[in-house]
Amino acid sequence: MLTLPILLLMLSVAIVGSNSLVLSPIAGSVALSYDGATASDVMIASAVYGVFTAISALFLAPLVDRFGGKLMLMLSLLLLSVALGVSAMAPTLIILCFAQGLSGAAAGIALPAAYGLATLVAPKGKESETLGVILAGWTLSLIVGVSISAVIAQYVHWRGVYTFMAVLAALVTLSIFATKAWGNPAVKGLPTSPLTALRVPGIGRGLLVCASYMVAFYGLYTYLGGHLQEALGRSTAASGLTTLFYGIGFGGAVLFDRFIDRYGANRIALYVFTGLALTYLSLAFVSYSFYALVFLCLVWGGVNHLGLNLVVGRLIALDKTQQGAILGMNSSVTYLCVFIGAVSFKPVFDSVGFSICALLSALCIVPAIIDGALNRREAMATEEKPT
Repeated sequence: MLTLPILLLMLSVAIVGSNSLVLSPIAGSVALSYDGATASDVMIASAVYGVFTAISALFLAPLVDRFGGKLMLMLSLLLLSVALGVSAMAPTLIILCFAQGLSGAAAGIALPAAYGLATLVAPKGKESETLGVILAGWTLSLIVGVSISAVIAQYVHWRGVYTFMAVLAALVTLSIFATKAWGNPAVKGLPTSPLTALRVPGIGRGLLVCASYMVAFYGLYTYLGGHLQEALGRSTAASGLTTLFYGIGFGGAVLFDRFIDRYGANRIALYVFTGLALTYLSLAFVSYSFYALVFLCLVWGGVNHLGLNLVVGRLIALDKTQQGAILGMNSSVTYLCVFIGAVSFKPVFDSVGFSICALLSALCIVPAIIDGALNRREAMATEEKPT
């Protein structure tokens, strides 16, 4: 099922994901290139990236509906390639921040375009499975992209990391242009906007589920490394092991996406989000056992993959003429929740620790569980109606 268009969409997500994740582990090396800069100063560029991604996703992603997913994906990847090239050559930290802002603007368009194209390249009846493969690009960015970047930064130079990603983005852009099997990527409809998207029936509940899912994840994941190092006395390398197992679980769950297609998202969401809440509860109870945490990170990654598939797939299905605007709002909510999760969980982590943060994450999933129960009841009621 891994056709060339699906592979290119997965690589597009992987490039965007790699850029969003790579700066943190190489921040110390980057700081050495700028007089007086520290690793925390360098991470300002990451914050700029997040802000611009959220703004772009909200106001520029609707262009996908007007000009088509293929064209906007190519243009956004081309902009990303240029921005990564500027990042590689940035003579000052200010220029690096500017370049990462451009990268964020590109990412805010690229992700909605890639997710929306999933429905066009998917074999009939395998839409969720195809979306799951494309979402596995996040696994590539987490495991392969960050790992390769760390090696390049150590043995070549951190500038080589951004050069490598810039070249890869350009190659993927050319490949998308040369590939013809994209179905009918141009959407001929009225111009869309966040206001038109907000009038789509069901988007309120969809975005609420997205927010509950994202706050639960980012709120806890942000402080996993700190817990391992401060409470368990583990090294940075050991922290990387939990990330590795999370990524393996996230990617491996592709094998289970077919069950969403088989049984229907409305029937299975309740079980997936309940399983996710139970995973957070389990993380709370084993938080002081390193090996149990590593194993549960594998489970966490797998269940989170299914949850993300349900969140994105549901929004895609709401209105095919407004996928860009709707998925743009999804990305904006996601990056807003990165901030909310990190800020709101910090006082909890500082005062009562990781276990209570995990319990708080489980509580955050409750709206998604309630929504899943409502969807399941509505689906079953529809099936029972006489025809």
